[in-house]
Amino acid sequence: MKRILFFLVVFLLAFSNDSFSQSMYRFRFEEPWSFSLQAGPSQYFGDLYALWQYSEGIQPDYNAAFSARYTFGTNLKARADVSYYQISGQDVKADPRSGRIPRDLNFRSRNWEAAFLVEYYYKPVKVYNITREFINPYVFFGVGATTNNPKTLYRDQWVDLRPLRTENELYSDVVMVFPMGLGLKYKVNVYMDFFIEGNYRFTLSDYLDDISTFNISGYYEELIADYVSGENPDRLRLSVRQPRYLLPNGEPNVELIRNRRGAPRRGSGDPRLDEPGARYDGYFTLNFGAEIYFSQDIWDNWIFRNRGRGFRFW
Repeated sequence: MKRILFFLVVFLLAFSNDSFSQSMYRFRFEEPWSFSLQAGPSQYFGDLYALWQYSEGIQPDYNAAFSARYTFGTNLKARADVSYYQISGQDVKADPRSGRIPRDLNFRSRNWEAAFLVEYYYKPVKVYNITREFINPYVFFGVGATTNNPKTLYRDQWVDLRPLRTENELYSDVVMVFPMGLGLKYKVNVYMDFFIEGNYRFTLSDYLDDISTFNISGYYEELIADYVSGENPDRLRLSVRQPRYLLPNGEPNVELIRNRRGAPRRGSGDPRLDEPGARYDGYFTLNFGAEIYFSQDIWDNWIFRNRGRGFRFW
């Protein structure tokens, strides 16, 4: 009898130790894949907004994004983003010192962006999920592309600007972008991080807002010809919005525009910067998001089993 009790005690101790080891082991996973959702404000920078030169305040729009990440180095992650965002600008909110208010120009653009990035973390990320740092700052950079579809509000309707060639330029509806920025992650539990990040996109286009040239002096005759012939009158109408160059009925004053040799202003910059590549538009997003680290363990223990027992593993 004593021998049976002895073997029973040994068996129970061994089983308990094995169960404890397995319970702890399920948190010792190194899951390279994670996914996140994030959203926040967006801010455009270009000919219809000059934050650094004048006191025009913040004029935010919005954005939302989905990201997939893969840990491939001690402090490195690869990342793929898909984003939907809106940017806009208008002369009504311009600082009077900028001289932009009389142009009466405005735009709004709703676009899709796809990008591939590399993230570098201050503290290691190629670790067991349970041993991730609670706070981990990071920097990132990458390359991507965005659609480009600016519209303007004209007579209470949103009009597509790109097909009109308001500056006699059929610019691309897809633009290369170079995102880069800073972020900070906070570990909520074994499976999730919260984060905040700022992301500025440098671009290779000065036409996110449909405005590039200083005035229409180089192509006003073409705009007038399309207007007079009736072939495409909106090209001139939406190129020249300044009240001083309009008739009482709101139509362009063709004779005045011709006599002034295309003086109506478009861009806000120095005319010496009208050369291609001299200045490009950009946009910024400030996002708040949640990142989830996927593994079989998350389904077995976190979502179903632990919730049913009324406790969570942190």
